Amino acid sequence: MEHKNTTYPFTAIVGQEKMKNALILNAINPKLGGVLIRGEKGTAKSTAVRSLAALLPEIEVIADCKFGCNPNERAGMCQECVNRLEHGEELPVEKRRIRVVELPVGSTEDRVVGTLDIEHAIKKGEKRFEPGVLAQANRGILYVDEVNLLDDHTVDVLLDSAAMGVNTVEREGVSYSHPAEFILIGTMNPEEGELRPQLLDRFGLCVHIEGIADLEQRVEVVKRRASYDEDPAGFQKTWEEEEEKLREAVIQAKELLNKVTISDDMLYLIARIAIDMNVDGHRADIMMMKASKTLAALNGRREVLEEDVQSAADMALQHRMRRKPFQKPGVEEEKIAGIISHNHPHSHEHY
Repeated sequence: MEHKNTTYPFTAIVGQEKMKNALILNAINPKLGGVLIRGEKGTAKSTAVRSLAALLPEIEVIADCKFGCNPNERAGMCQECVNRLEHGEELPVEKRRIRVVELPVGSTEDRVVGTLDIEHAIKKGEKRFEPGVLAQANRGILYVDEVNLLDDHTVDVLLDSAAMGVNTVEREGVSYSHPAEFILIGTMNPEEGELRPQLLDRFGLCVHIEGIADLEQRVEVVKRRASYDEDPAGFQKTWEEEEEKLREAVIQAKELLNKVTISDDMLYLIARIAIDMNVDGHRADIMMMKASKTLAALNGRREVLEEDVQSAADMALQHRMRRKPFQKPGVEEEKIAGIISHNHPHSHEHY
């Protein structure tokens, strides 16, 4: 869905506000642990991912490092870069766009994590590592289409790296670690089989997207698509101002994020939502807290408000609910809104 050298602008995607929101939040705060986009085919999922990468500010990388290490952050560097620095080497730096790395369907675990040459390690006493997909994805976006069709173990490995920011390969007592910080974006069509609940739970956020039923919006999708196909560069220019605005908002939110506070009142509200919505474990509470702080930062605020908690709950609970069979998504939102409106001390009459 893109032409040479141009990408469809993120801000030009019609509707799908939840999906766009979840993607932006993960770009501001990669520690959210990725997003799972559930929905039918042809709903702009891959377009949105590529558009997000084009929207985000460029990053500085060490030019000849296979992990694209950040020259300004020694703490997150790979061992090779640290060694070169210690030898007083001047590391070459370049700027580049954020990469989208796609995980090919049917990838083996070796293809994902990379391989260690054990013979070389034994003979020469040095580690030779062939990077995999996780190495390419460092500091970028890892896009896994149809994540439900991967084997469970591979999904586990992906989610581990996304949460830890590190990939460790161990073979026969030899181990090698490298930075693997990325925004994990998985998509799936629920009609083609579900992910196991314990894997679902480990995706930070989840959004359910549907085809657009609104007439005007559908017409708008077609119009924009046509004018993009006709003149990609011109279309991009039209949206450049909107893109720049959002890019700035993301940069500022990143800086503000560590300063955002959340009151005990909001934490109690989060806990109450988790209990009332019948979710398992505590990951949901932690995700709601992280996501609501990130939303506050995106809105340029230093404190979390109820509206942040509500949006965060929508995205953090979709996939963690014990769902009744055939229950339609969307029922949850009304329930969450109800819990939040009951949160005010003066509304006792409905209990």
